[in-house]
Amino acid sequence: MSLKGIFTVIAKVRRDVFTEVAKFAYEGDNDYNKLEEIPYKIIPGEIATVRESIFLERAIVGERVRLAMGMPLRKINEHAPLSTGIDEKSVSNIIHKPPFVNIIKFACNSCPDNVYKTSDMCRGCLARPCIEVCPKDAVSMVNGKSFIDQEKCIKCGRCKSVCPYSAIIKMERPCAVSCGMDAIKSDEFGRATIDYEKCVSCGVCISSCPFGAIADKTQIYQLIQEIKSGSKVIAEIAPAFVGQFGPKVTPEKLKAALIELGFFDVVEVAIGADLCTIEEAEDYLSKVPDKLEFMATSCCPSWSVMAKKQFPEFKDNISMAMTPMVFTARFIKQKHEDAKVAFIGPCVSKKLEATRNSVKSHVDYVLTFEEVMGMFEAKDIQLEEIEPAKDMNYGTAAGRGFAVSGGVANAVVDVIKKIDPEREVPVDSADGLKECRNMLLLAKAGKRKGYLLEGMACPGGCVAGTGTIQPVSKSTATVNVYKKKAPLQVANESKFSHVLANLDDSWYDDWNIEK
Repeated sequence: MSLKGIFTVIAKVRRDVFTEVAKFAYEGDNDYNKLEEIPYKIIPGEIATVRESIFLERAIVGERVRLAMGMPLRKINEHAPLSTGIDEKSVSNIIHKPPFVNIIKFACNSCPDNVYKTSDMCRGCLARPCIEVCPKDAVSMVNGKSFIDQEKCIKCGRCKSVCPYSAIIKMERPCAVSCGMDAIKSDEFGRATIDYEKCVSCGVCISSCPFGAIADKTQIYQLIQEIKSGSKVIAEIAPAFVGQFGPKVTPEKLKAALIELGFFDVVEVAIGADLCTIEEAEDYLSKVPDKLEFMATSCCPSWSVMAKKQFPEFKDNISMAMTPMVFTARFIKQKHEDAKVAFIGPCVSKKLEATRNSVKSHVDYVLTFEEVMGMFEAKDIQLEEIEPAKDMNYGTAAGRGFAVSGGVANAVVDVIKKIDPEREVPVDSADGLKECRNMLLLAKAGKRKGYLLEGMACPGGCVAGTGTIQPVSKSTATVNVYKKKAPLQVANESKFSHVLANLDDSWYDDWNIEK
């Protein structure tokens, strides 16, 4: 279950934190003591509205502020003001330092995990099948209702499956259920904890926790400081952006709004998606099936890391092509050597990707749509009313389709068909890491020979990323409409030359791309 697309009180607090940190960065004088005021702005008054204590509410907001400043979480038993340890040196030196997904322990409700309980729906029926099927005599009748002894229960679920009233429920920790890596367990106090050896920073747990106990680090402050310093900062914006900031906010208005924030220019990551399409199509044609039984796409970093962690024997089967984010950043820095690149997208795992040695010299900042919305609100930019900028005429329909599950594989197959029309390319795609794992299990069993596999960590694809704002179904439909406004040609046709024209020969050689 995901809460994405529903503007809950958790979403409001997240947005308010991003907005206030952005205001501090834009208007502040680097007096970090002023950060102490933010929890009182976001949680005013004297009476708690959503938790048992207003002091607890403010303490949680305080930790969110620290994470939004890029700082690490503090332990519960640390006694110090919110701003302790935050200074110009610390906020400059912690850029891109994992972990990016963090559990605020005192915000966690210690949800029951894998527990079967009888609800008020129990009718105390005469058949009592729940008692009859229990192999451990854990179910009995107490005051005319079914009762499950948790000391005896072995979590087999037989009682639940036979109850005619569906009165027996299985209680699970929402964040743990959403985690496709089985990385979330309980600590000694029953609170959620993350095994970072397993975690791939997909961030799905963030939008699944109904108590808002999980949050990610941001680079809002660092990016704004970079812009204020006079640097040429160019935004590259992921294909999932369309419609994220409201139905009346066209791509041209969004570009104008980003320039109003201080960005030098805005480029669609669909350009990099097209370059990625070429690379992966060539990889497939040159390696499958002679050198590799199958090939998998590399665009989603969480999927790629999961595959390599859980199926190390398939390491070489993951395409070596850079992701669209990196391709686009390389393209930008080829044209503007002095520029800084800020990726704006739906995804938390891009923050992890940007820490790689092969990436961090190209991508300087990673922000989500949600974080950028906080920046717009901090500057009081009216997105619907702003004067549109010139059209962002980059990338093809196929490149823009990368945002939706299945879009990557479709684009790669289209290019393969252009190169080798007779080639049959069987495709399998999965979204959600659990489904991705099942797909690789089929490959391990030898049932995906010759296949092109597409994996996406977020159910629904990039449009369902943790940093998105709109509901998945609405975003998917909007992206599909936006695709129709782009050139229909596949990425390696001659009309794609407007993208590649500004790259010199050494760039082509470096990426093994033909002119």
